Amino acid sequence: MSIQLPNDPAILLSYINTQLRDHYPSLEELCASLNLDASVICQKLDAIGYIYNSGLNQFQ
Repeated sequence: MSIQLPNDPAILLSYINTQLRDHYPSLEELCASLNLDASVICQKLDAIGYIYNSGLNQFQ
């Protein structure tokens, strides 16, 4: 299953962090489950100043 991610980086941030909080123990598992490319997500969120913190399992 592959999903269409939000184009707006702020909405993408909210969506990804919600998924991580509620359903997935890591970004890798989220991406594997939803057939997403982690590097694309990281690049889009890095552009607005957010990086993935694996210890907290969220972008901050």
